Amino acid sequence: MATRDDYLIDTLMDMGLVTEEQLGPVRQEADSTGEGVVDTLVAKKLLTPSQVAQAKAAQFGVEFVNLGEMRLADDVISAVPRHIAKKYSVVPLYRHDDTVTVALSDPSDLDTLDSLRHLLNMEVEPRVASPDDIEEALGRYYGGAQENSVDKMIQDITEGEIQISTLAEVSAADDGSVVDADAPIIKLVNTIIVDAFKARSSDIHLEPLAKKFRLRYRIDGMLHEMKAPPKRLQAAILSRLKIMSNMSIAERRVPQDGRIQTAVGGKTIDLRVSCIPTNHGESIVMRILDKEGLKLGLAELGFFTDDQQTFEKLIGLPDGILLVTGPTGSGKTTTLYAVLNYINRPDRKIITVEDPVEYQLSGINQVQVNEAVGLTFSAALRSMLRQAPNVIMLGEIRDLETATIAINASLTGHLVFSTLHTNDAPSAVTRLIDIGVKPFLVASSARALMAQRLVRRVCRRCGAPYVPTDAELRTLNINPNNAANATFMKGKGCNECNKTGYRGRFGIFEVFVVDDEIRKFIYDKVPSSELRSRAREMGMRTLREDGARKVLAGLTSPEEVIRATLGDLE
Repeated sequence: MATRDDYLIDTLMDMGLVTEEQLGPVRQEADSTGEGVVDTLVAKKLLTPSQVAQAKAAQFGVEFVNLGEMRLADDVISAVPRHIAKKYSVVPLYRHDDTVTVALSDPSDLDTLDSLRHLLNMEVEPRVASPDDIEEALGRYYGGAQENSVDKMIQDITEGEIQISTLAEVSAADDGSVVDADAPIIKLVNTIIVDAFKARSSDIHLEPLAKKFRLRYRIDGMLHEMKAPPKRLQAAILSRLKIMSNMSIAERRVPQDGRIQTAVGGKTIDLRVSCIPTNHGESIVMRILDKEGLKLGLAELGFFTDDQQTFEKLIGLPDGILLVTGPTGSGKTTTLYAVLNYINRPDRKIITVEDPVEYQLSGINQVQVNEAVGLTFSAALRSMLRQAPNVIMLGEIRDLETATIAINASLTGHLVFSTLHTNDAPSAVTRLIDIGVKPFLVASSARALMAQRLVRRVCRRCGAPYVPTDAELRTLNINPNNAANATFMKGKGCNECNKTGYRGRFGIFEVFVVDDEIRKFIYDKVPSSELRSRAREMGMRTLREDGARKVLAGLTSPEEVIRATLGDLE
């Protein structure tokens, strides 16, 4: 009489996964040990569990799925509670009306399918996935057995497996009393921060909406929505965060700012916290200040060799002003910190004026702006000139007074670095003149202007060659001859990059060096469009052109450069 293993072995042979020569000695070993033939094939590594699952899917006419290539929606995951998914090793894939489609490793396990129909009170359609895929997906979406992930804690709270501390208990630390570190709300808030740090997030957004309390992480510049904490926990979570960041929990009408310092895996991390009242409660955004970014060299910022050599010459000048321009979140501050680290030597005195001081830099004098006591950018800048610095870094040029002092400092033997909000490098000249700086001062002081953007790097683990479309090549103005000799890369999406195909970011740059001819143009108030044309004639690459070089090098994708340089249409 044929056993179930015999039918499965026939399927495996039909699929070409095992041969008759392999089966002979395996059958003998299986008979002597009492193990099944298929189990013995797996134990001897002649088959993988994934191949067995594929054979079972073929045997029963059920679709085989690769869970690693799927991103499952929160409402689908919620269709099967965590304790049921873990007990029966199933992962929900789709949900439609009263039917849920689940992945399991053995489609012949009718007992599991019947139990699921009874427990979920829904029709259950099976799909097959490898046991390893199912285990990984359960850990990712429901939390591993030993994990303390946000999703797992929220699931526990939602399912009522743990008791919720009252708001009074959560707020107890406000009067100096001891708070139980194991209280669920405290553990949940700590886990939100830890998970964000592990995911390489730059920001954590907690946003009260009409019917939900939304949680989002910004990873590589893009916001990703996470499993939302229950709306009923909104007040407790916000109060806990305000206590941690030394804000007043009694004040809910005006914006507040604070800081949190905590330890994650033996590393101390700082968070800059902003709280602002909205229609449905207070919205909190926490910026994770990553000190690792300070250790970046110029090459790690994204410079190619030629641009890096130009930039190193500029930051080695004894005087003048160098401006880094771009919108918020384009990496200007990280670039300036990397520059200060590069030029920080015992024979140079460096002073910075910042609002706020985000990172403590060894060997550098940093001044925190405090407008409440009159310590503005301009006041601090005037005073620091009496400290005889060699290098000055100004967080941002915001008004005429600050700009005038900074430019005058650059004309009297100081090297000045600062940032400005403009779309491209030549526009920085127009911006300075617009706020009231005399053109001859701009022409005399400016040494270089650099615009930058951040683009996502193709994931090294899942990146693979691909053929770009003609439209992408035309948009980036890539010559077909250059394209033929390049290897274009695009990420397929894996667990390492959270299915995005990208991991990490680097800069694309537009370096505008000011020479004597450009100084004359500035003095004559030539429009920025003419400055830009002349700069390009001199060899300046635009942001899009620099991005295209990095696409040809396989560092990023065409669509990523196009997204970051939509304003660069030349």
